[in-house]
Amino acid sequence: MKLRRLISSAAGFAAALDGLRFAASRDAGVEQAVRSIIAEVRARGDAALLEYARRFDGASAASIAELDLSERLRASPAGGAALDALHAAHQRIRAFHERQVQQSWEYREADGTRLGQRVSALERVGLYVPGGKAAYLSSVLMNAVPAKVAGVRELVMVSPNPDPTVLAAASLAGVDRVFALGGAHAIAALAYGTASIPRVDKIVGPGNQYVAEAKRQVYGDVGIDMLAGPSEILIISDGAAPAEWLAMDLFSQAEHDETAQALLLSPDAPHLDAVGAAIERLLPAMPRREIIARSLAARGALIQTRDLAEACALANRIAPEHLELAVAETQTWLPQLTHAGAIFLGRWSSEAIGDYCAGPNHVLPTAGSARFSSALGVYDFQKRTSIIDVSQAAAAQLGRVSATLADAEGLPAHARAARMRYE
Repeated sequence: MKLRRLISSAAGFAAALDGLRFAASRDAGVEQAVRSIIAEVRARGDAALLEYARRFDGASAASIAELDLSERLRASPAGGAALDALHAAHQRIRAFHERQVQQSWEYREADGTRLGQRVSALERVGLYVPGGKAAYLSSVLMNAVPAKVAGVRELVMVSPNPDPTVLAAASLAGVDRVFALGGAHAIAALAYGTASIPRVDKIVGPGNQYVAEAKRQVYGDVGIDMLAGPSEILIISDGAAPAEWLAMDLFSQAEHDETAQALLLSPDAPHLDAVGAAIERLLPAMPRREIIARSLAARGALIQTRDLAEACALANRIAPEHLELAVAETQTWLPQLTHAGAIFLGRWSSEAIGDYCAGPNHVLPTAGSARFSSALGVYDFQKRTSIIDVSQAAAAQLGRVSATLADAEGLPAHARAARMRYE
């Protein structure tokens, strides 16, 4: 296939670029189906959950207890290269996230007033791991490790028909319980609880449109990580990286699904030509070539910019999930990049390494939300509670300030409550 070419100096460029944005849409049929599933699980608990498991997950179990795979977490997984790689990735991911742990703090003022912030872990978290043809080992590690580092007491994983490698990853990451359940019914069970499934405080993990819609509908009754859009990669290149490398990096995100986005920005026109040729040459041999081709055709582009400064400005405007800065002087251009879920510096920093074992979390903001949100981390599994211990001496001074402001706001009970401490 021939990937579309855009030139930033050409008329109509801004409109063409905006046309590549992900347009989130709500499917009324999906929304209603999910609402019905959630209502049934809330009303009938395990009975409804079992019916949906048989209908959507292909389960043949006679009870939810038969879908409880927690005992398998305690079995010693078989060895092999995959398990060795899991251990290596787990160590790196854990080491990175251990640096994110926040601590409680407090201070005391001269009049004896004590103020502080208590940091505590969430009690119970639900982790959704998709089923299907792929085994999402990395999703298990990236979601479970920061939760456990944060100190989450119980981590409950749901996944339709998880294979042994997924269970091995769950065991290694510290998952406490596993149920062979998927879809909106699994999200409903985690959000509201049933006789067999404990209610959680927060739900994390990716899923299909039914899972995403279920997370949206239960949010507020339970916390969620984010409402993620399709995978994205944006590469800024100075023209020095091999064209085949960049073509494959674009493929690495395009192969996720047809709505993923892969963009390459460079002021070097011959370099863009070379990458385009590499895409045409390499694509036929890719096992997921049909998905890649549809993704690139729908939302991919090679973009010629005036210079690297403009490439950085466009990247900030797009705010991609993954940004590869494939340039020689990375530290010159890094300060100009303000909006991205994760930034990969230099030609050796393949985004694929970040997906699996670099250490930072691969659960990242998409669809431009990197402008205001961040990667999943330990802080997403910790609560911050303010501690306020006003001394008798401070009650008069602070009470007068509070009463004055309360009067200004027209809230007399507030004002009276503050005055009663010093009148």
